[in-house]
Amino acid sequence: MTRLAGAWSFDRVIEGQGRMKGLATFTPLAERLAYREQGRLTLQNGTELEAEREYVFRKHEGGFEVFFEESPPRLFHTISLCACDDGALNGSAGHLCNLDHYQSSYTFLADGGFVIRHVVAGPRKDYTMITTYRRISLRSD
Repeated sequence: MTRLAGAWSFDRVIEGQGRMKGLATFTPLAERLAYREQGRLTLQNGTELEAEREYVFRKHEGGFEVFFEESPPRLFHTISLCACDDGALNGSAGHLCNLDHYQSSYTFLADGGFVIRHVVAGPRKDYTMITTYRRISLRSD
């Protein structure tokens, strides 16, 4: 999990609703990683908004847990990872939020990037959101 520490660019597609691009950071904090993202959300109708989100990631046997940044912290889901033949690591979990169900999957790619996919279905929400992350190089050429 410590390999996530640092800055990442992300590109998020919310199918049928819009797209968001921005910056995400994972900051180490006493056996946890604080996740913060900021970016520009462009809705299908052209409306543009500044958006941000925060989570806390904590190592868990065989994977990690993701908590909402609240006091007290509230568990979003626990991801158990398994290795694939192509060098990727995959994991998934479900989460019930009121009557809406989130099915989330994480894919950590052999090239160092990763993808998070949330499929949300229920009486209030119905969408698929795919976020692709790429490490931001801090090279000084």
